[in-house]
Parts: sequence; structure tokens; C-alpha cells
Amino acid sequence: MFPSLYISHGSPMLALEPGASGPALARLAAEMPRPDAIVIVSAHWESDELLVGGNPQPDTWHDFGGFPKALFEVQYPAPGNPGLAEQVVELLRASALPARIDSTRPFDHGVWVPLSLMYPQADIPIVQVSLPTRGGPALQARVGQALAGLREQGVLLIGSGSITHNLRELDWHAGPESVEPWAREFRDWMIDKLAAKDEAALHDYRRQAPNAVRNHPSDEHLLPLYFARSAGGQFSIAHQGFTLGALGMDIYRFG
Repeated sequence: MFPSLYISHGSPMLALEPGASGPALARLAAEMPRPDAIVIVSAHWESDELLVGGNPQPDTWHDFGGFPKALFEVQYPAPGNPGLAEQVVELLRASALPARIDSTRPFDHGVWVPLSLMYPQADIPIVQVSLPTRGGPALQARVGQALAGLREQGVLLIGSGSITHNLRELDWHAGPESVEPWAREFRDWMIDKLAAKDEAALHDYRRQAPNAVRNHPSDEHLLPLYFARSAGGQFSIAHQGFTLGALGMDIYRFG
């Protein structure tokens, strides 16, 4: 059975400057069997309703600005899987989670940036599930539970976000050894609660965690963690680190 993963994808520049995360993602992929397909929740597909990508050949969407031309030239031509997308919709509906297919959605960088480092051949079919942010952690936990059984069918489940994500407080000149204490404290609190399986505290992180709102002015980059956690098993840390002083790059494995 496959684990589920939470991947901090950091800046889009990770695709060109993988730092320590690139080798960590490559190792993680090498340690697992090759999946038949991937189902992924990205921080960058916020929505009001629950949508499932059914595009058979999604484009590579460069959904950002201000980066070098070389980044806009990166392509990740992995196929979609409309049949699996329909199965995902059925599983969600069976768990009283209304969902429908979006047949035009491209891959945002929360999908193709980390997967380009894990599976650079871009030959594994991918289905993306949207992130209804107003549902908070509880909704993502339900989505993860509804899709957990796919792990037994050769499907790798991934939540793609960032364990800390306050772009206004990043130091674009900081080295990997430079970490803001307020970011580290929040990250360490999350790890403690994940290891303790303290779901009540995790779901109430915005009130209980140190510096929660400072680390996540909005919570779209943390919510995929709740999808991965509920879809998987035992928590473990596959990689830890920070870039730009306060951008957490942790990778967690569940199962």
C-alpha cells in the first residue's frame, strides 16, 4: 500500500533550483514502488465547491509572475486520467461530499513543480482535486478519508502546500541555515501534534499554535496537510528544512 505525502513545494523556482528538497523528493520516489496514478490536492486550486480535474492532457500552467524566462519554459506534460477522476468523484459523493468534474483545469505549479523532481519523465497520470478553503481542516480531513482506499489500488495521494507560508516576511538573500524563530516554533508545534495524533489541536491550529497567523496569513498552503494526514497512516518526517529564512520545506509521510 502506498503512503500519502505532504510536500512543501516552496517557491516555483524549486523546479530550477531544487536545493536540498530536490534530492529528498527523488529519494522518496525511489523508495516507493512506481504508482499507477497520482491524486493531488494543491494549495493553488482554491475553489468554492469540490472539483476534480478530468482533463485528459492538462497544460503546464505557469501561474505566477516575476520569475526568470527559463521557468516559464518548463513543461510537465503528464497525462490526466478521466476514468480515475470519475472514480474520485464517486468516492467523494459516497462520503456525502458533492463533487463534479472540471474537464479543462491545467496543472498549477503546486502540482508540476514537486512532481517534476519526483517523476521527471512526466509519464504517470495525475488527477488534481480542488481545495475549498472555506471548509477548513475538517473538510480536507473528510476528503482524505474518502479517498484513502485508493492507496490500495496503486494510487499515490499527495497534499502540496508549505508548512509555513508568509511571503511578505521572506528574506530572499537568506541561506538555508538562517531560520526565523517564529517560523521554526510553528513548524515544531505542528510536528509535535502530528506525532501525538492530536487532531483537536491540529484542527484548531489558528488559535493554539504559536505564531499561526504570522506563518499562514491565509491557510491554503497548510490545508493539504490535513488531506494527506487523513488519507494515510503513521506519521513520519521525510525531509526538514527552510529556505528564504521562513519558508518551510518539510516533507511528511503518512504510512
